Amino acid sequence: MHTLTARSVATVGLMCCANAAYAHVGFGPTVGFSNGLLHPIFGIDHLLAMVMVGTFAAQLGGRALFLVPASFVGSMAIGAALGVLGFKFGLAEFGIASSVFTLGAIVACRSHLGLVSAMTLVALFGLCHGHSHGTEMPESANGLAYAAGFILMTAALHAAGICIGLLITRITGRYGDVVMRSLGAGVALVGAGLMAVAM
Repeated sequence: MHTLTARSVATVGLMCCANAAYAHVGFGPTVGFSNGLLHPIFGIDHLLAMVMVGTFAAQLGGRALFLVPASFVGSMAIGAALGVLGFKFGLAEFGIASSVFTLGAIVACRSHLGLVSAMTLVALFGLCHGHSHGTEMPESANGLAYAAGFILMTAALHAAGICIGLLITRITGRYGDVVMRSLGAGVALVGAGLMAVAM
């Protein structure tokens, strides 16, 4: 069993390396898609925030499972377009760092925000993350393919966060709330460090 797990991890690692290498070939739409796909997972700030959006949505339940992540993705696409067009947003990096802290803290405190408030909050953070994606797009990348890549990966990370939230509740039973809050507190702590660096 351990050998099978080790082989699986090695295979995934090699696939990621292959994708990363191909992302720097410098031509065609695939290079843009690969860059976009990899961008959210190579930054701990993007990765944690996007997973926490899903976990937060899982905590809220109901329509929030779909509408909260959709709100983030939609505003992220707008932010990316603004970044590509050259609009400056000086607080974007701090906004990204604060999104990690805020979303982690919300999960830790099990905040009962209303659906509209939750969607508005994550939409504001989505703008910051999207702006970063747009301004950091490689010059050689195909814009639409790049956007498709980071949108797809963002949706996947949201789905992972939702699964984490639901699985924690199911697997840990009555301790699920404590485990979920502890996870949020850990992410908030990382976010606090990121905010300190971004200041």
